[in-house]
Amino acid sequence: MSVLRRGTGAYVLLGVLGALACSPFRVHELPPPSPLPECTAPDGVPCADDEGQLPPPEVPQAPEVSHTPEVQPLRPRLRIRAVGDVMLGTDFPEGHLPPGDANILEGVSALLRDADVSFINLEGPLCDGGEAAKCGPAPSARCFAFRTPGPYVHYLKEAGINMASTANNHSGDFGEECMRQTEAFLDSVGIAWSGAPGSIAFLERHGRRVAMVAFHTSARTNHLNNLPEALALLAKARKEAHWVVVSFHGGAEGAFATRVPHGREMFLNEDRGNLRLFARSMVEAGADLVIGHGPHVLRGIELWKGKLIAYSLGNFATYGRFRLTGPLGVGAVLEVVLDEQGNFEEGRVFPTKQVGKGIPLPDEQGEALFSLRELSWLDFPKTGIGVGLDGRLFKEPVQALPLMRLCAEFWPCGFPAGCIAPACSVTEHLEPERAVPQAAPKGATKGSAKGATGAKGKTKR
Repeated sequence: MSVLRRGTGAYVLLGVLGALACSPFRVHELPPPSPLPECTAPDGVPCADDEGQLPPPEVPQAPEVSHTPEVQPLRPRLRIRAVGDVMLGTDFPEGHLPPGDANILEGVSALLRDADVSFINLEGPLCDGGEAAKCGPAPSARCFAFRTPGPYVHYLKEAGINMASTANNHSGDFGEECMRQTEAFLDSVGIAWSGAPGSIAFLERHGRRVAMVAFHTSARTNHLNNLPEALALLAKARKEAHWVVVSFHGGAEGAFATRVPHGREMFLNEDRGNLRLFARSMVEAGADLVIGHGPHVLRGIELWKGKLIAYSLGNFATYGRFRLTGPLGVGAVLEVVLDEQGNFEEGRVFPTKQVGKGIPLPDEQGEALFSLRELSWLDFPKTGIGVGLDGRLFKEPVQALPLMRLCAEFWPCGFPAGCIAPACSVTEHLEPERAVPQAAPKGATKGSAKGATGAKGKTKR
């Protein structure tokens, strides 16, 4: 009976619930709650949301930082390649032109083209006339007057030359007529030149102007020995250009003339200039680079107040009438990179040599590197440039190279491969600031080198 009652009660409860579910009188759904009134909180005070919750406080966002580095505009640099004396052959006297009017620069053109500025010293006129007054009607083998046919100017252009010095002791070999012809030939192919009094060469590179002023120890050119006038001309170039290069033709000549003495150099009774004073004065007055030539041999290189001075780049391409034995046949292509302010940034030497009658070629033996390294240390122990075995130039003084110092102590007149500085002595190594006498090497005969002092003044230059 108790079981029946418990079961009967469950059935009754289920019946009631089912009736309610099926009844037409269902309980109505409650209406949705009324929205909360709009927030009337004062400015800056957050309001609650619909559930009465305050929003999380705002966290200030850090500004987005770009991880891409800012691209800085490239600063302009000027890359210059320079060589010494260039004379492509002469038709005076007859028989000193390359066979078939060949271009003797073909083997080195690649070295000259790869630069913003490619500079040469044009040793003699480009001319198809004129008269060699200094040699007289019957020229002898001891009278050196050069005259290169005018059309040869195209060989210079093809080699990449775009700047030339005409300030030297051979530019006037055939008088004013040929000097003006030379300038016209250079103008015709776009080679900027300087040499005649007051002349300045200009080029445009990287949106900046490049100036070059060429000097020689003669009043018929921009005069090296008239320092006030030289400084005034440099100041003019400095105002008109961003980078300024100075070229000079001076110093004694011959195989023995590898050293840069203190004071003035005399040669064949001519004042060939105080080259240390001139070059350093040019730098201090605003020149960015100083390039020397004239002795027909390489001379040392120094870094003076951030600017490079090369005292002689020697013979580069001198066909037909030049003696080219020993150091006279050693040349170089000097590369110098200047920064935006004109300071020396980096550089390199590409060694060359001349074969045969004067055909320039790259020198795999690198004789110029050994010569320049030694001579720079001998003459400029505190300011000399360093020259690496691969030709790279270093700003550190070369006396910091212990191997060079050791070699100089054991072989005070040069490396075993050859006597590069025959006039030197151990004492002069220990006292490098003393003037070095210019004495001819042993075994040299009178007149054996072009323009040597053994000619007793009879050689006409």
